Amino acid sequence: MRQQFSTALQVLAAASLWAMLATPAAAADEPPRLVDNPPSNYTVQKGDTLWAISGRFLRDPWRWPDVWRMNRDQIRNPHRIYPGDVIVLEMTADGTPRLAMQPRAGGPGGQARLSPSTRVTALDAEAIPSIPPGDIEPFLAKPLITGSEGLVGSAEIVAGRDRDRVVRAQNDRVYAVGVDRKRGDAWYIYRPGKALVSLDTGEILGYENRYMGSVKVDRFGDVSTLTITEAIEEIFVGDRLVPIPPEVLVNFVPHAPTNDLRGRIIASYRNASEMGRGNIVTLDKGTQDGVDVGTVMAVYKGVPPILDPRPSTDVPRMLRFLDQTTVFVPDRYLNVPEERVGLVFVFRTFDRVSYGLLLNTTDPVTVGDFVRKP
Repeated sequence: MRQQFSTALQVLAAASLWAMLATPAAAADEPPRLVDNPPSNYTVQKGDTLWAISGRFLRDPWRWPDVWRMNRDQIRNPHRIYPGDVIVLEMTADGTPRLAMQPRAGGPGGQARLSPSTRVTALDAEAIPSIPPGDIEPFLAKPLITGSEGLVGSAEIVAGRDRDRVVRAQNDRVYAVGVDRKRGDAWYIYRPGKALVSLDTGEILGYENRYMGSVKVDRFGDVSTLTITEAIEEIFVGDRLVPIPPEVLVNFVPHAPTNDLRGRIIASYRNASEMGRGNIVTLDKGTQDGVDVGTVMAVYKGVPPILDPRPSTDVPRMLRFLDQTTVFVPDRYLNVPEERVGLVFVFRTFDRVSYGLLLNTTDPVTVGDFVRKP
């Protein structure tokens, strides 16, 4: 499995998640449904997100791309929507809801007034983001998943300036080999981590390399000198180095999977036993399965069979043990359908696994829960 850095380092400002509605998702091929008594318009505020704004109009706010008057290319290059813009709810002839932006310029009677003026264009950094990125920002580039080969051929820390010390920390100087000047002077530090295993087949899907910190190159050479600029854990000789990828602004556009995707949650950040809104989970599906950034899936929890309390109509059975005979009626159990407990929004993908952010949870989510097309 090749190493992948197909995500962003730079994201837009965080905003509130509580505006999202915890209502069951409709099938992705059904028309979007409106909330009860939706507003006719809404003025965008600083701190809003497209998801939260859409939650004021739609029962399933993750479906906002379906109701904006934009073609596919415009949706992928996000919505230049800024504080002060007015979002208007419209209905098409067939009763399908649409959201559109009210024109800014206008005069009495709604007629545009033409006059000399200075046009002010808002900065992209002020644009309303798709989803709140605060919880996922540390995961946008730092987690790294590889195949069983690990970080073969990567740069490696071989010594520290103070040879008597085993542990290194922030601001310490270290020496490394394999540091290529052409790949920049800023590098991440990694250490081999846990295997990610399919809960259904037992197959290893990849290995999660643990992010340990970062370094800055002071001097390039066959043996380069580096300063540790960040250390979230103790740094050791033998830790690996990977160049920090360039900053890229990625827009998170929610959409349902294109196929009938079914998978499971196989790991949680910091090995949490129970998770809820805003927690990060690892899924056993990746780009090979058709998962891309923005994929939204519903999370379902299996329910154990329950004992049927109704009188049994089964024929009693006889059990003979030595010289004794016992007559009994076996218990009957009822199978209970899986229960939906939330949504997961994929924000980073690898070949066979992906990272997702839990949203709209109604019950605790645990490793082993199922995910599928909403």
